[in-house]
Amino acid sequence: MTVKELQKKSGRILSLLKESLTTKERDYTRLGLKKAVFMLAIPTILEMSMESLFAFFDILFVGQIDQEDGAAVAAVGLTEQMMFVLYSIGFGIAIAATALISRRIGEKNKHAAGDAAVQAIWLMLVISVVIGVIGFLYAPEMLGLMNATESVIQEGAGYTRILFGFNISVMLIFLINGIFRGGGDATIAMRTLILANSLNIILDPLLIFGLPFLGWNGFGVEGAAMATTIGRSVGVIYQIRMLRAGKANLIITRANLKVHISTIRSILKISVGSIGQFLVESASWIFIGRLIADFGTLSAAGFTLALRVVITTILPFFGLATASATLVGQNLGAMQPQQAEKSAWFAANLSAACMATLSIAYFIFAPQIIYFLSPDPEVVILGAKYLRVICIGYLFFAYGMVLSQSLNGAGDTITPTWLNIVSFWMVQIPLGYLLAKYFNLGAIGAVWAITVAFSLHALLSMWIFKRGKWKLKEV
Repeated sequence: MTVKELQKKSGRILSLLKESLTTKERDYTRLGLKKAVFMLAIPTILEMSMESLFAFFDILFVGQIDQEDGAAVAAVGLTEQMMFVLYSIGFGIAIAATALISRRIGEKNKHAAGDAAVQAIWLMLVISVVIGVIGFLYAPEMLGLMNATESVIQEGAGYTRILFGFNISVMLIFLINGIFRGGGDATIAMRTLILANSLNIILDPLLIFGLPFLGWNGFGVEGAAMATTIGRSVGVIYQIRMLRAGKANLIITRANLKVHISTIRSILKISVGSIGQFLVESASWIFIGRLIADFGTLSAAGFTLALRVVITTILPFFGLATASATLVGQNLGAMQPQQAEKSAWFAANLSAACMATLSIAYFIFAPQIIYFLSPDPEVVILGAKYLRVICIGYLFFAYGMVLSQSLNGAGDTITPTWLNIVSFWMVQIPLGYLLAKYFNLGAIGAVWAITVAFSLHALLSMWIFKRGKWKLKEV
């Protein structure tokens, strides 16, 4: 390639990047395949990269809290595993809203899309309040159910209480971002998380460590939960302002603000499957996390750090998965099933290529990465060992993630639920227990079960997606 050709290609890429970050209305069903994927994926990847950055810095700051037994990191990890159940509900409803809205946008029915958005918000508000009361009152008992030691409960109960008690900010920020993506405006979703997570990262060290030179030592691990809650709350305020300003490519009128049982019923019908698939996966994570905690607080801390590194990698590429889900929904609404299928495979192949490359780097530099998050030598050894095992399945993770989300985008949330039941409950949980306990491999045996289960999940997702029955799904 000549210098002139390289400059020309670079110019086209920069132009596409700039265009993707604007908030103008687009018809993605009429764009070329690659351009449509990139136009939706670029802001979503940046959005999820910001989420990854938050997760990275959050555990980085918590890891610096002076705890010889790793109790602070373990408390964050166990709380996060319980939060997976909460996220299951939030993501499940967000997926249902995205599927309905993207299908209505594809049908050029913006009024119906606006109604689906508002009714999803009403539903999420009710659920968040119920969960918040339970979590706020029973935080220590919840940690106890996760087999946490007394020191972890003492260190982390406040952290758990704050995150669960004020979960409404977390639930709404993901739901409304799902609404924006369903409407085809991923840029506002990106800006929301940039705002929320930037504030979170700034507040984290301040609220955790305080200002010692002024005599204030901060709130410790509870400060991390406060920073998250404040950052997400500010993000939700920004989202609501954008919705009121009509920036989501959908029409919201006063009539939409009333509770419409029929629309909520449609959301629940789709979300039952999507919530189910995340609950299945969350339950398996909770089981694995509890199993690893049986081998000591240091094992739990090492697993928490390895998992955060994995999440840091996966989240940006989840942007490709969500872009694929939106394109599948909109193209099915526009009666273009072949274009929907091509979009999904393009996103899956691209995601797999990138994640396979990163897995090699993570495998080589695992100890250095874990050390950067926590200087405890025992935690570094364990965390690096866990990270290397998980990295072996990265290539498979990509296909499973993108293709299962594409099925969700088509409104077929039941099939991914069954895929999760087979992969995580019928394989990961029993295999993890057998390897860890029966074959005496310890915590590393449970981690190997994660890699095996996600690899199986990917292979099954590819097989189901190729069959093509999802193209006939009506929502």
